[in-house]
Amino acid sequence: MSRPHEQHRPSFPFGNPFKKIFPKGSYLSPRLLGLLNTFEDALAERFRKLKPRDREDVLSLSWMTFAMELLCQTHSDIITIITELELPVCDWDDKWIDLYLDNSVKLLDICIAFSSELSRFNQGHLLLQCALHNLNACPSKQLVRACSSLDGWRQHIGSKNPKLQNCFAILNSLTETLDLPKIKNSAKGKVLMRAMYGVKVLTVFVCSTFAAAFSSSANKLVDLHVLETCLWAEAFEDVQAYVNEEIRNIFSSGRATVVKELEAVHLSVKTLYPMIQGVDPIEAEALQTSISKLGKRAERLSQGLDLLTKQVDGFFQIVLTGRDSLLSNLRVGSIVPDPTNNVQGHGVS
Repeated sequence: MSRPHEQHRPSFPFGNPFKKIFPKGSYLSPRLLGLLNTFEDALAERFRKLKPRDREDVLSLSWMTFAMELLCQTHSDIITIITELELPVCDWDDKWIDLYLDNSVKLLDICIAFSSELSRFNQGHLLLQCALHNLNACPSKQLVRACSSLDGWRQHIGSKNPKLQNCFAILNSLTETLDLPKIKNSAKGKVLMRAMYGVKVLTVFVCSTFAAAFSSSANKLVDLHVLETCLWAEAFEDVQAYVNEEIRNIFSSGRATVVKELEAVHLSVKTLYPMIQGVDPIEAEALQTSISKLGKRAERLSQGLDLLTKQVDGFFQIVLTGRDSLLSNLRVGSIVPDPTNNVQGHGVS
């Protein structure tokens, strides 16, 4: 399907704005309209909350953790929507099922890649801990080992994770299928597809920013043009413009890494390294201050990585549970082959 094109925002001083959303002649009961309104209002509020008050918060681990938390909540809301619609899986159109299964396996692949990168960062933390142990134990005798550990950390963090390379292709694929499918003779189906559209927009936005941060590349940031008749469209466009602009500014500044806590550690290592090499004469107090600062920043990084890892694991489980539930319901009446089931393993490694 083609990518949604930007439209002029229509004005609706009176009347039902959903006439623009759904084809002429479609009828949505007040209950269905209320259900969709509630979902889209909640999504709009999440987009508003996702816009940081301070630009310095963009791509901080705390902001990324919050973004993943909102993504988990929204995917959980889809389960509620399906329940409230009372639309049995056996009544789903085949194309809805194919789309859901295809998208879900792609999201599982993205989660595995993100989890792999977070695990790699945590492995780098062990090198920092080794360096700090040597420096705090007896700086004058352990400088060589400390230098070696800091060298190892810089090389480790600067290396590329091959598991991330596939993320951009997956995100491009998700973006290309954003268009709402044409639904005939199913008011409940229209509501479901409209809600899933909102979920996919949030998913592509959040995962795009994560992929850009982890790969240190802004070239693949996604700038989505969404249906402006969605109740959350304005809030989304605002946060997308704000966050993407700041990410591009960060990359253009030439920073070594764009994740804020990781960059803070990098700066501490950059300051400390020449000190312990003995390039310039330094005071013991200045050296100890630098060691202490690195220790605090390393601890802040470790704590942030742990929290974000838990949220990514939680998102993986939500997607996996929804996928398994759909397949189980489909198999109640018949055995349905799952051609997209190519995820290796049953958890995030």
